[in-house]
Amino acid sequence: MAAFRSLPLHAACIAATLTAAVTVAAPAYAADNYPSRPIRMIVAYPTGGISDTVARALGEKLSAQMGTSVVVENKAGAGGSIGIDAVAKAAPDGYTLGFASTSPLTLNPHVSHVNYDPQHDVAPVMSVMYSPVLVVATHSFTGKSFQDLIAQAKARPGSVRWATSGLGTVGHVMLEQIKAKSKAEVTMIPYKGAGQQLNDALGGQFEVMSTNASPMLTQHMQAGRLRAIAVGAPKRIDSLPNVPTFDELGYPKANLTSTFGIFAPGKTPPAIINRLNAELNKALAEPDVRDRLMRGGEVPTGGAAAQFGAAIRAESAENARIVKEAGIKAD
Repeated sequence: MAAFRSLPLHAACIAATLTAAVTVAAPAYAADNYPSRPIRMIVAYPTGGISDTVARALGEKLSAQMGTSVVVENKAGAGGSIGIDAVAKAAPDGYTLGFASTSPLTLNPHVSHVNYDPQHDVAPVMSVMYSPVLVVATHSFTGKSFQDLIAQAKARPGSVRWATSGLGTVGHVMLEQIKAKSKAEVTMIPYKGAGQQLNDALGGQFEVMSTNASPMLTQHMQAGRLRAIAVGAPKRIDSLPNVPTFDELGYPKANLTSTFGIFAPGKTPPAIINRLNAELNKALAEPDVRDRLMRGGEVPTGGAAAQFGAAIRAESAENARIVKEAGIKAD
């Protein structure tokens, strides 16, 4: 809350009161008249993935609720940093939003160069979901469990090949935490995204991979082509009740998820942030939106903008520590 000091002159008091009234009224007026034109939502990932699907579902609800169109635009690349950079550089008027994981703010800046200040150039609006990070075995892995994987890696160092969706990603951080505690020697294979990684998993080009939950992955697991052996999540996920979390397996620092949310340019007025947060929470509560998320293994979240911002700051501090200890670099 802003601090106030008393002024001795009556005229000065009147002037200060009028100034304060104008300052307070400006964002309220903007929120009352917002939106008056279409809203652009930048998705920091390619079309067709779970992020794109969820963003479009939320966009449809916002359009109906707020009486304006929401145009979804995909700007993929650099682990979400390209899309977030576009949001950071947009006018802070509530007409440009971004949908991305928290990694472009909490992880990417610690492992590579980004062209925005993650603390000031981007404003968290609402947490939308967390995506469990699964460790999935291909037909090249002959073991039955995650414990078998660690045992094989210790017995034959380098024989276990672990694919991630890229250097400096959550899957990479997860693997480094597992290696540090288990002392097992695992060969990491970094991909540039999840598409080719999944194709090579189906071909048995490596033993295991770490990847976010998705409808496509769920289909392949249900068909028996892939098999989950561990999951990063606060608790076991409903769709895979027999798959233990990394907490249960004794690797609490590897028990990581990917949180996704809506962001705005950093200087967007608080009144507009609050309006968007309220509308987004309402949209996320719709049964068809929640069902769309949960079918793909995602877990809806929601909540206040301030709560999301605090979680991002805590996550960034923890990632900075992990990256430094493990010496992780993406470039």
